Amino acid sequence: MMADLLNSSPSLVNFGIFFLLATLFLFVVLGYVTYVILAERKVMGFMQLRIGPNQLGGKWGLLQTAADVLKLLLKEDIIPKLADKPLYILAPVIAFAPSFMVVAVIPFTDKFYFADIGVGLLYYIAISGITVLGMVTAGWASNNKYALLGAMRGAAQMISYEIPLVMSVLGVILLTGSLNLMDIVTAQQNGWYVIVQPIGFILFFISAVAELNRIPFDLPESESELVSGYHVDYSGFRFAFFMLTEYTYMFAMSALIVVLFLGGWLPLPFLGFIPGAVWFALKFSVVTFVLLWLRSTFPRVRPDQLMEFAWKVLLPIALANIFLTALIKEIINLF
Repeated sequence: MMADLLNSSPSLVNFGIFFLLATLFLFVVLGYVTYVILAERKVMGFMQLRIGPNQLGGKWGLLQTAADVLKLLLKEDIIPKLADKPLYILAPVIAFAPSFMVVAVIPFTDKFYFADIGVGLLYYIAISGITVLGMVTAGWASNNKYALLGAMRGAAQMISYEIPLVMSVLGVILLTGSLNLMDIVTAQQNGWYVIVQPIGFILFFISAVAELNRIPFDLPESESELVSGYHVDYSGFRFAFFMLTEYTYMFAMSALIVVLFLGGWLPLPFLGFIPGAVWFALKFSVVTFVLLWLRSTFPRVRPDQLMEFAWKVLLPIALANIFLTALIKEIINLF
């Protein structure tokens, strides 16, 4: 359906259809965010020998996160007296908008996607980098030293880890010869890139966790030092926007990992009778679970360790991986 719409001529009807589909998909993402938060609390509870939410919505607490969201929406919207009001109001929007825009280029199956553009991977990396502006704007506009420190940490972290993140996918680009995400999935017909590019996968996954500001790399909002970091002065609906941004990026990054390294919707051998959408959902769920697992397992690193790891460890390994990939590809081409 989506492919037919993309190939048809532009019209007001097409615009309306795309708008409705985007709105529907926004609700899908909101549903994902709602229940991945619940899943995170249940997984952490299980791993820490606790029960987790178990009161509202049966023994699984299925309505607990919905109640928490409703509570945030009904809370009073407080703006600090000395805050830069226009920037304070604008910051959550600047942070959230890119997180939803990047989902447009993720192909979920060979038939269901929103935009099949030639430089889809470049688009994702470029647009996702805008979020750091929302983070810095929030820290600055709050007129709070803790918020500003969190914003500076966030900017330094996201800029630093963006470099090994991009370097780690250059091996995939070399093997595929394209920045198109559909082409990258199709090129994995004979083997997923997690097998061909294991170093690139590990580098990308670590950098992705840092880009998502999740433990052990959640320095921009470390409670023990910054009382919550760049969004410390935000409450109610505006705070919910920052939370929504984090988990929407988690949705997008998990999907991107599946597309780049786990073959997207492509099945395992001898299991081709299972629909591609089911394969994508299964791989996506595994990646999401690992991200939740990490939060329950690792302690937070120090700021100096965080920066040294990016520049002194990940970047050299990423460069070596590019050189090795290019070398092996040329040797294979010779024979």
